[in-house]
Amino acid sequence: MSNAFHPSRRTVLTGSLASASTLSMHGRAFAQAMDHMDMGGAQTQCQAAGPAIVEPVPGPPRNLTIAWNEASICTAAVPVAQEKGFFKKYNLNIDYVNFAGATDQLLEALSTGKADGAPGMALRWLKPLQQGFDVKLVAGLHAGCMYLMTAPSTGIKTLADLKGKTVGVTDIGGPDRNFFSIRLKEAGIDPETDVQWRQFPADLLPLALQRGDVQAISDADPFSYPQRRQFGLIDVDNNMKDEWAHLTCCVIGLRGSLIRNEPKVAAAVTRAIMEAGAWLACNPEEAATIFQPYAPKANIKDLAAMLQMQGHHHQTLTSNFRQEIVRYAEALKQIGVFRPSLNTERYAERVTQDLFS
Repeated sequence: MSNAFHPSRRTVLTGSLASASTLSMHGRAFAQAMDHMDMGGAQTQCQAAGPAIVEPVPGPPRNLTIAWNEASICTAAVPVAQEKGFFKKYNLNIDYVNFAGATDQLLEALSTGKADGAPGMALRWLKPLQQGFDVKLVAGLHAGCMYLMTAPSTGIKTLADLKGKTVGVTDIGGPDRNFFSIRLKEAGIDPETDVQWRQFPADLLPLALQRGDVQAISDADPFSYPQRRQFGLIDVDNNMKDEWAHLTCCVIGLRGSLIRNEPKVAAAVTRAIMEAGAWLACNPEEAATIFQPYAPKANIKDLAAMLQMQGHHHQTLTSNFRQEIVRYAEALKQIGVFRPSLNTERYAERVTQDLFS
C-alpha cells in the first residue's frame, strides 16, 4: 500500500475485490424510537443535521485528501461540496482520490494517513472495522440507495417469492447482498439455505436475468436505474421501505489520528460534506450536473431522478447515529456476518465518534 496513493483530483487507487423474530422485535422498537428522534441536531429541509455553527479552520487552508468511488452517485455530496464551496467555507483545500479497491485497503489507507476521510456504505464497512483499523465513523450521510429487481415474467412480487430462487449480485460479500439477506430473514426466508446467490459484473446482471440464470438481481445506482428502464424491471424490495427508510445507508469515516489531533478540522470536513448532502437533497438537478462528468454515459435528467429516489433527506450524528450502527450490527448478527455473542452497543461505541456534542 505504500505506493498506492498518488493524491490528485482524479487519481485511481485500485485493488482486488476481495433468529427472525428477534430481528423483527428489535426493528419495530427502533422504528418507533426513530419517529421521535431529531437525528442528533434536527435536519430541516435543506439544512444539514447537527450544530448550525461550526467554525472554519483557522490559519491557511488545511489540505485534506478524501477517498471516494467516482462511480457511486450516492456519494455525490463529495464533488458537490467542492463545486458549491462548502469545503472552502470551512477553509479546507480538498484533494480527491478515486478508490476502486477492497474495503480493508481503504480502511488501511485511512488508518495510515494516505487519506483523511471517505464516504462509504455502512454495510460494506462494518465487518472490516472489526479488524481494528484506526478509523471512526462520524456521521450518517443519507438513507437508501440499494435495489432488488426482477422481470415481471418471473412472477416474483415479494421477498417470500424468492424462496428456492437465485439472486444475482455484483459482490457476494457486498452491502446489497447483506441488506437483502437481512430483509429475507425478516420475511421468514433463510438467506443461506432458501436462496442461492451468484456473482456477475454489473452490466451482465440483467442478461443473466434474461437467460434465467438468476430470478432477481441486486445493485445500486447508477446501474440499477437504467437497467430498470431498459429491461422493464420491477422492484421486489429496496432500502427505502419501512424502518430502513430511516436508517443511514452511507456513512462518513475519518482517520482516527485526525480526530484525536485536529478535532476542529475533523468537525469542519464532516460538516462541509453534510451541508453538501443537504443542499443536494433540495437541488437534485444541479447536483446531477456536477456529478455528470463522473457518469458520462448517463444524462442529467436520469442522474437527478436517481438522486431523488435516494434518501438524502436523512442524516444522523452523535448518539442517534451510534444507535443506527447498533441496529445494523444486530441485523448482521441475525444473518451470521457477526458472531451471536457480539456486544453491539460496545462495538458501536468503538467504531463511532461524536464530533459535535
